[in-house]
Amino acid sequence: AIAYAHEGADIVLNYLPEEEPDAQEVKAIVESLGRKIKLVPGDLKNEAFSQKLIDEADSFFGDLSILTLVAGKQQAEVDIANLSTQQITDTYATNVFSLIWLVKAALPHMQPGSSIITTNSIEAEQPSSFLVDYAGTKAAIKNMTMSLAKQLANRGIRVNSVAPGPIWTPLQIVGGQLPENIPTFGQSTPIGRAGQPAELAGAYVFLASNESSYVTGESINVTGGLN
Repeated sequence: AIAYAHEGADIVLNYLPEEEPDAQEVKAIVESLGRKIKLVPGDLKNEAFSQKLIDEADSFFGDLSILTLVAGKQQAEVDIANLSTQQITDTYATNVFSLIWLVKAALPHMQPGSSIITTNSIEAEQPSSFLVDYAGTKAAIKNMTMSLAKQLANRGIRVNSVAPGPIWTPLQIVGGQLPENIPTFGQSTPIGRAGQPAELAGAYVFLASNESSYVTGESINVTGGLN
């Protein structure tokens, strides 16, 4: 959101209600850059809220030009016998179902030249043994991105994805990684460390910009050299 604001964008930002302090911090930064921002807390696992989010964005912007989908749920589980139906449902609803709901709701408000950007993961290609549900959603997102790119090309709407590798996000330290992996997280990459969220921002900005006008159905890897 901050990177987009630096490039002159106004922002509608979704987040979970318990993330309000973080959202207010982002709001202050975006407004300090002279851009407008609307905060819309809520849970994307709810289809009605996903529709409401797009309605709020439409009333704020008029037509939408960029839909960037970065929400994700990741919870490590080493034994599939302990993988609950509730966790599977929540992971797929957050990562996959909400993508469909949001795109369906947004398309009537998007003009030729608009861009949709999804977030898959290195887990789509190199799934970890303890992320059976999460890795499956990321493979789905990568394929859905390519399908949507083909479907929407004749409407002048590009659809691309960003594939992060090991990045220091809150996902990792609230159960997304096994605790024993945290001390060496990301150190197996050729670069030798995990990435920072800000190091992903440029890829999202590029895919939203006219500089990528001939790019659709692609996934940009930001993985520290992992293939």
